[in-house]
Amino acid sequence: MNVLVAGSHGQVGQHATRILAESDHDVRGMIRAESQAQDIEDLGAEPVVADLTADVSHAVEGIDAVIFAAGSGGEDVWGVDRDGAINLIDEAVAEGIDRFVMLSSINADRPENSPEALREYLRAKAEADEYLRESDLTDTIIRPGPLTNEGGTERIRTGTDLDRGDVEIPREDVARTLVATLGIESTHGETFELAAGEEPIEEALQEPIAS
Repeated sequence: MNVLVAGSHGQVGQHATRILAESDHDVRGMIRAESQAQDIEDLGAEPVVADLTADVSHAVEGIDAVIFAAGSGGEDVWGVDRDGAINLIDEAVAEGIDRFVMLSSINADRPENSPEALREYLRAKAEADEYLRESDLTDTIIRPGPLTNEGGTERIRTGTDLDRGDVEIPREDVARTLVATLGIESTHGETFELAAGEEPIEEALQEPIAS
């Protein structure tokens, strides 16, 4: 499978790009600037420079699946986190790509449960998620809790309403989950929350998502 990682130079994106490059998949890393290209090549991927707020048609040519791990970092939540995602979804549909995996965020469906500073971002993510669900793409939407830079454990827990007491998760495990969903049919059409846990990633993803 030829996979495009949007946001491949971001923290989760770099993990996902490396993991894909170490697998049987071919990977193209979408970046915003030519200066980032060498980093993506070093991860084992083919870099492609594209701006989510502009024409990205060249980035999806020949692609079988998309992992959307891009983000504005709070600088332009509507332009990047919502409209940029929608732009890439539309191009994926136009290219005839079937599979699209979205990195979202816990509380995207309930922004009022997060600090005020995050609510606009979460509303933007929620609108992008809904647009993906309503498209003709085979979607998976993953909503992790707060991200950490600890080493991955390759063990997670999933659900549609996780206990908010402890929902942190290493970025590396988020990336591994994004990649793993590509080949697991039970995740098709699913939206779920993600946190560190005790179950191996692929086993957790092959089970019904607990409510």
